[in-house]
Amino acid sequence: MIKVLIADDHLVVRAGLTQLFSLMGDVTLAGEATDGNEVLEILKQTGHYDLLMLDLTMPGISGVNLITHIRALNKSLPILVLSMHNELQVAKRVLHAGATGFITKGCNQETLIAAIRKVATGGHFIDPVLAEQMMFERPVSGEDVPHDRLSDRELHILKHIAEGKTVNEIADILFISNKTVSTHKARLMDKMNFQSTAELVRYAAEHALVE
Repeated sequence: MIKVLIADDHLVVRAGLTQLFSLMGDVTLAGEATDGNEVLEILKQTGHYDLLMLDLTMPGISGVNLITHIRALNKSLPILVLSMHNELQVAKRVLHAGATGFITKGCNQETLIAAIRKVATGGHFIDPVLAEQMMFERPVSGEDVPHDRLSDRELHILKHIAEGKTVNEIADILFISNKTVSTHKARLMDKMNFQSTAELVRYAAEHALVE
């Protein structure tokens, strides 16, 4: 049996995955976590898992930062990221950080099952839509895109700001304080050399960071 640890702060997602496991027959739920700190504690204290299914955005430590911490604890644990973000750049960031698979929450059941089995048995998997984009992506000369210099949290906040969300709304979504949101916003504005929120919104639109 493939023993899976699910890390997702949404009960409906965890319940849906558990139901899927029961249909698969060769996969079993071995543990659950609802935030990044809980993931790290479970990995420190409990036994062997064949797969970690990881939500990219959870309260507390999350995303690339969390994957980096996980890899410091366990270099070989297969990590399948299940994300709401269907962007190639996001997939590249998490795979570079040490994840072994990336699929979106909008994928179909067959794709999800294939990803679970392949990553759990030592393979790599990327959402087919993103894999196709990666295959036909035009090479970019010179430096990477400017927002690559942002941390995972800063990139999420940039996107939320570009979508028109207020500092208070972003704080509620990410389960962090208003002050922390403002600090991240100031840092990303400085890193990207933005002089105004209008510049940020224009950049996000030009680089397809928001729908």
